[in-house]
Amino acid sequence: MSENRRLVLAKRPVGTVADDDFELRPEPIPEPADGQFVAKVCWLSFDPAQRGWMNDVPSYIPPVQIGEPMRAWGVGEVVSSRNDRFPVGALVSGRMGWQEYALLDGTPQFGISIVPPGVPPTAALGVFGTTGLTAYFGLLDVGRPKEGDLVLVSGAAGATGSIVGQIAKIHGAMAVGIAGGPQKCDWLLDEAGFDAVIDYKSENVAARIRELAPAGVNVFFDNVGGPILDAGLANIAQGGAVVLCGGISSGYSIDEKPEGIHNTYMLTVKSARMEGFIVLNYVERFGEAVKALAGWAQEGKLVWAEDVQEGGIEDAPATLRRLFEGKNLGKQLLQIAEPSA
Repeated sequence: MSENRRLVLAKRPVGTVADDDFELRPEPIPEPADGQFVAKVCWLSFDPAQRGWMNDVPSYIPPVQIGEPMRAWGVGEVVSSRNDRFPVGALVSGRMGWQEYALLDGTPQFGISIVPPGVPPTAALGVFGTTGLTAYFGLLDVGRPKEGDLVLVSGAAGATGSIVGQIAKIHGAMAVGIAGGPQKCDWLLDEAGFDAVIDYKSENVAARIRELAPAGVNVFFDNVGGPILDAGLANIAQGGAVVLCGGISSGYSIDEKPEGIHNTYMLTVKSARMEGFIVLNYVERFGEAVKALAGWAQEGKLVWAEDVQEGGIEDAPATLRRLFEGKNLGKQLLQIAEPSA
């Protein structure tokens, strides 16, 4: 191929992302200069935060600009290189964007690293990527569960939530998940080893939390926000902790106000705390987390699910929408090419 198809942001989305918020722009495949290399993008990673990056508001990283390829992490195969650390044929993971070929230089700006031998390429975007790192630091550094604690996880069948519950179990806590539908709930119980699951689509969440946690929730790891967060706050234990990781119920849109919460007074009543975080706060400790996650995986203490869609770069908006439609089980990915090896 002599063409690099790039999906760039054409306009700021209103509400849910639409296909016509993006424009497909063919360009020549870039040629690497000294120190650079080109990777053929094979898998793209999707996370709810991407919707927030499209809003023209201050955040922890600059918003995606109109005319820029949508920001995304991926795994690709090096197809041309003038950088000895990244030889042709190597599989690399890191920031690549919604495009078929990425021009990279391996600097920290892109967070590019070679996928280690024996590691499934897609796992570099999930359990050993930012989602696994988010679960590790969010639970252990922010939530700080103790042995015997009850850890409640919303969005538990997602890439981050499913790992949070398993890390809680590894540290001697009880894991209770909140997910939608019997398929997700069954997977959490039968495969991921959660102690109990609440199906928010068919059960009264607040009532079920009270039933499963009569003494209160010690650590609530929240990926959802809105009424689910409110239900967790209503049932927080004395001295408990609420970890704010995401708010997918808001759709991450600035055009519609998300439903508010009402039970923050419980933080005072229970001498509890609520704290938000982003995984980039822990960049210097990423190696520690990957080592721990890999060790637990080798010991059979950690499993993960992947939802891998197949298609072209033009299917990226629809794949992102799957997260907000509750269609994914585990890490959401899109495969747009096959590596040669």
